[in-house]
Amino acid sequence: MKLYTKTGDGGMTGMIGGRVRKDDARVEACGTIDELNSLVGLAIQSAALDERYADLAGRLTVIQHELFDCGSDLSYVNPGDRPYKVTPEMVEALEADIDRLHAEAPPIRRFILPGGTPLAAWLHACRTVCRRAERRTVSLAGATEANREVLRYLNRLSDYFFAAARAANARAGVPDTEYVRGADVFRLEDRS
Repeated sequence: MKLYTKTGDGGMTGMIGGRVRKDDARVEACGTIDELNSLVGLAIQSAALDERYADLAGRLTVIQHELFDCGSDLSYVNPGDRPYKVTPEMVEALEADIDRLHAEAPPIRRFILPGGTPLAAWLHACRTVCRRAERRTVSLAGATEANREVLRYLNRLSDYFFAAARAANARAGVPDTEYVRGADVFRLEDRS
């Protein structure tokens, strides 16, 4: 089997159930999810360098598989009645992770700048590409049938990346850098 097929040379690509233009909303959503998955791979490599982040490396690997599930659910030209892979339980698991990681970081009062440790910087890059993947999926869902759980999953996943980035910094003793021109926009919550 050859790696190249030459079937996309005219600007069309194959999706499950048919061919579409390479700039189709379905291809844009799936392609952005694929881009995100590549960044998650870089975050995993960064996490693997420090034992403090072993749990994050493991969870990020699960997220890579879930991102493939997202792409699979969005790649059907005619979704029909087939069962979807992305489920409400996947969103609930992310929410539990977000709550746990959020508790590790100091209370947040202002917007923060992406950065800190190398792992936190990669996680912030994941967060921003995840937001783009979400926007592309919103466009797709506005034009055709799509699994709405993918939207919920991507929305929550960007929050996960934010919480994980802050936890990575906290574990390393590296403070988040606050946006200095901003006011206090978050209420300090009681964590007792």
